[in-house]
Parts: sequence; C-alpha cells; structure tokens
Amino acid sequence: MYHYVRDLKHSRYPDIKGLDVSLFKDQIAYIKRHYTPVTMQEVIDAFDVRGGVKKLPQKAILLTFDDAYIDHFTTVFPILHENKIQGCFYAPVKAITENTVLDVNKIHFIIEQTHYQPQNIAALIDEIKQLMNEAQSQYQLLPFDQYFNRLAVASRFDCREIVFIKRLLQVGLPEALRSAITQQLFEKYVLHNEITEQAFSRELYMNVDQMRCMAQCGMHIGAHGYDHYWLGSLPREKQEFEIQQSVAFIKSIGGDVTNWTICYPYGNYNETTIDLCKQYGCKLGLTTEVDLADTTTPEPNAPYRVPRLDTNDLPKDQNTAPNTWYTKTI
Repeated sequence: MYHYVRDLKHSRYPDIKGLDVSLFKDQIAYIKRHYTPVTMQEVIDAFDVRGGVKKLPQKAILLTFDDAYIDHFTTVFPILHENKIQGCFYAPVKAITENTVLDVNKIHFIIEQTHYQPQNIAALIDEIKQLMNEAQSQYQLLPFDQYFNRLAVASRFDCREIVFIKRLLQVGLPEALRSAITQQLFEKYVLHNEITEQAFSRELYMNVDQMRCMAQCGMHIGAHGYDHYWLGSLPREKQEFEIQQSVAFIKSIGGDVTNWTICYPYGNYNETTIDLCKQYGCKLGLTTEVDLADTTTPEPNAPYRVPRLDTNDLPKDQNTAPNTWYTKTI
C-alpha cells in the first residue's frame, strides 16, 4: 500500500508523510529480487473458487496506490512500466472530476505545516478546540476532553495527538462542522490566499486523461469512493451512491468494470458495504488491516476483506535481507 511517492526533499511540502522516490526505486529492486509481482486479475482468479483455484506463485506481491496523486503518474507509473509491474490505482472521483481537495488531504497538509513539532501540534489542537467551542451550542457538541480521550490513540506511524486531529476532522465531528473547520485551517495554513483550492487540486491529483492513459497501458484502476468518506459511517443509500459513482468513473476512463475492485477509504467498511459491492459486481475489497492475504480461505467474504502491508513494512534497500514478513506464512 502506497500513498505519496515523490522527491520529498525538493517538494514544497518536504514534511508530508510519504515515500521518497529514491527509496521507492530501491524498494522495487528489493521486491523484484525477493518476490514475484502479480496482476490484479491473477489475484481475483486466485480468490475465485467457483472457477477452480488458480494458485499464485510463491511470494506473490501486488502493488496498490491510493488516492490518485499526480505522483503516481509522473513518478510511479514510469518506474512500474520500466520494470513490467502492474500497479493498482484507486481514484477518489470528486477530487479528479471537480478539482476539489479531499478533506483527508487538507488535513495532511495542515498537519505538515506543524513540521511535526510538539509545540506546533499542541497549538493546532488548541485552535481546533477554540473553533469547536464557538460551535458548541449550534452542534450540541460533547466536552472537548471526551473527544480527545476517545480518539487520541497512537497508531503505528502517528503519535496520539496527530491521530486525534485526523480522526476528529475525518469522522469524529458532525460532517458540516468538520468540513468547515478543515476548510478554515486549510485556507489559513496551506493556501495563504495565494492559490485556489482548484489549482491546488490540479497539482495534487491526476486528471482524467492521465488515468485513462494508465488504464490503456495495463494498470488496474479501481474504486475509492466519490467523496472519500468512511463508508461504514454512511447509510446504505449514501454508500450506494459512492459505489455507483466509482464504477461509472472506471467505465468512463476505459477501466475494467467486469473485474472492478474497491479500496475502502480509510480502510473503513461494514456488512452493508460488502453487500453493495457484491450487488454491483465488485471482485475484491482492499482494507488497511496489516497482514498477508490468504486467497485459499473458504470464508465467503474473504475477497472483500483483503489485508495489505504498508510500504514501511518492507525494506527500502535492495541489498537488505528479507524481514519477518517474508518468512511469515499464512
């Protein structure tokens, strides 16, 4: 699982949490040395017990890229093409077709402005607290400490304070309020009245023609929602809209809608999501659960709960010996 892949040192946002292109190249060399890259179709076939089990080669690996960043076209795509590896790219429709910036990315770039310094992070949390206090009566919010105690849980890659900011503004507050707070902070700390959101979006994401080009060149284009919501937090009709719009987008760029797959935004889904995916002919659903994928399990919903490793779970030096994920068996 990859997100930002760029020349971080020479970018406008060097502190964004991403993979430097030099490390990506080395990781690809490591992968080719120790793994067998496979295609999405091979993985679908391996899960499809109705057609008879088609086993994957030993140490099979599939590369997935979330959010359709421009990095994926300018940096990732040429490297994959040169190495004859298929990448699977998951596109949030609204960001690409309407040139908006996803709230998840606004939050990334707001946090980047803290440079991950504790005093700056604390100041940002204080500012969010003040904005919540101003909206307390309108939205009947809980006391701030209740939100913090519930949401501030450290993750593998972020301290509890960063996780709190992300979770609060992604899903913890009422949608209208979290979007308003995120927009206000994004305009203050990132846009600085010097660039429009539309221009920022065009610099951040691929456009339709670039995605069509990758589809024509054998890359897999999958669904990643329309608004990039936590699908499991939505009622059925809104989940259905997110899926319908995703499938329509894949079709519009010439992607394979008979073998389409979904990468759940934030890795979030529920049984309703799986039911809708089946209804619309989805073949696989990718999560953010950290594990190896078992294509031989008899569990009927296993194809819709596929775990993934993060880029940080594998070495980024082609000469490094394989780590424990290589030796782990399913």
